[in-house]
Amino acid sequence: MIQLNDSFPDYLLPDHEPRFLPGQIVRHKRYGYRGVVVAVDGHCKATPQWYLSNKTQPDRDQCWYHVLVDGGSNTTYPAEDNLLLDRDTTPVRHPLLEVFFSGYENGRHIRNDVPWPR
Repeated sequence: MIQLNDSFPDYLLPDHEPRFLPGQIVRHKRYGYRGVVVAVDGHCKATPQWYLSNKTQPDRDQCWYHVLVDGGSNTTYPAEDNLLLDRDTTPVRHPLLEVFFSGYENGRHIRNDVPWPR
């Protein structure tokens, strides 16, 4: 596991190939919520302060995902190791869904061109 400090900033971490793609419905292994992937970072791009405030602190050197949580208005930023592809393929309900997706087909949401805010 790579730990970040002043001598190893996050921009030096390599980007990884994602296991999940925008539009796929995922479930968090620990917390059980389901949601739809909106965007993917090839490694954790959160600030060190945010990362250190995270209770579990998964390895930063893996893909991290921006997820719209089903049934509410929350968004999350989980690490890949914490996610599973959800077997329940019913559409996700979230107020931002229509901003970032243009439809739903074959068990996944169709991502449009609206960029996820950085």
